[in-house]
Amino acid sequence: MVRMNNIRRIILLLTLAFLAISLASGALGQADSVYVITIKGAINPVLVDYVERGIELAEDNNAQALIIRLDTPGGLDNAMRDIVQLIVNAHVPVVVYVAPAGARAASAGVFITMAGHVAAMAPNTAIGAAHPVSIGEEGEQAMSETMEEKVLNDAAAYIRGIAEAHGRNMEWAEKAVRESVSATEQEALELNVIDMIIPDMETLLQQLDGRQVTLLNNQEVTLQTKNAEIIDTPMGTIEKFLYTIADPNIAYLLLSIATLGIMAEIFNPGLIFPGIVGGICLLLGFYSLGMLPVNYAGILLILLAVGLFIGEVVSSTTGIFTAGGIVALIAGSLMLFKGASPVFQIDGWLIAVVVILVTGFMTLLVQGTIRAHRKQPFFGREELTGKTAVARTDLNPEGFVFFKGERWTAVSESGPIKEGEQVEIKRMDGLTLYVVKKVQLPAGGEGE
Repeated sequence: MVRMNNIRRIILLLTLAFLAISLASGALGQADSVYVITIKGAINPVLVDYVERGIELAEDNNAQALIIRLDTPGGLDNAMRDIVQLIVNAHVPVVVYVAPAGARAASAGVFITMAGHVAAMAPNTAIGAAHPVSIGEEGEQAMSETMEEKVLNDAAAYIRGIAEAHGRNMEWAEKAVRESVSATEQEALELNVIDMIIPDMETLLQQLDGRQVTLLNNQEVTLQTKNAEIIDTPMGTIEKFLYTIADPNIAYLLLSIATLGIMAEIFNPGLIFPGIVGGICLLLGFYSLGMLPVNYAGILLILLAVGLFIGEVVSSTTGIFTAGGIVALIAGSLMLFKGASPVFQIDGWLIAVVVILVTGFMTLLVQGTIRAHRKQPFFGREELTGKTAVARTDLNPEGFVFFKGERWTAVSESGPIKEGEQVEIKRMDGLTLYVVKKVQLPAGGEGE
């Protein structure tokens, strides 16, 4: 019995030791990890959520650092500032790595790079050109000099503060905003804009190992990344989808499909499918526009174009409303993102294709409407007048005739008509037809 108790104690101790080792190794594995997120493309609100998720993952798992692999032409000012705030307030070191070779950190990307606790660039990359582009409803041309100066001074002060917090070159940072200067990776390193030039991710981890960084709460952190596990954290499916549609070309395409689908449903009730597709595209288009710096004058012109197209079909003006709608559509398309950064401009070829498709659609619709108005109706009194029926009974003057498989009450206006004779319908009163005997031309009579 004593021996059995000893064996049980040994087994229990071994189990506890195994659990302790497992937990310790698990915690060590968590601590010796580095999370990586990738930003490639324009900076918009969808990326704010992505960066926030990456920072939270790194913090929750006690990671050594979060690496933001960056390649951007710029983007929205509000989204950029939100990302900078997330980096500055992170409880884990954030490394901004402009990569791969050929990448750039332009405009908003400059602010994000300089906000990182460590800033690195790959060979053959560039950084700079952070001059703010005036955006909004009234466009770049309408911004007053005073307002432009305010925007410029605000951006310059903002980037100087970011650079100063990390001991980087404040003068160059301000020039990047005021004069749109840019620098290669070598120039950026010499100017103390970045901390290192790194060819790949593995080398970056080697160079980061042992480096000390200071977080916002003045906490000194020594990075231990030499043997850290790289945990790549790509965008989720929903994030990818939302980021894809938050593009000016996609937004414009969605609005165009919505317009065609809804108009097809309006003028052909019961098709259902075009209406469903149009409704879905319209909602997605509105979401996309909510992520972008739209010009509301452009939206109003596009809505005016839709109204004119509908007016064309309703009033049958044989093309006048359609021509006005096409002009409004082109003007609205060109003005939709007027004054925004070049990153948020619609491709000219896409505008041309959409205008051609809409014009073709409206042309077919108008032609069909005109044909329908000119064509003799298939139902109603007009359809009966002048048609031939057959007497089913003697008409003296009242009886019955047969027309298109139906029996009608008829009254003769040309005297008695015998059963079986053909009659011509002259008019209709209620459900009674007024007919005359149809004159049969003698054979060859037309040629005499």
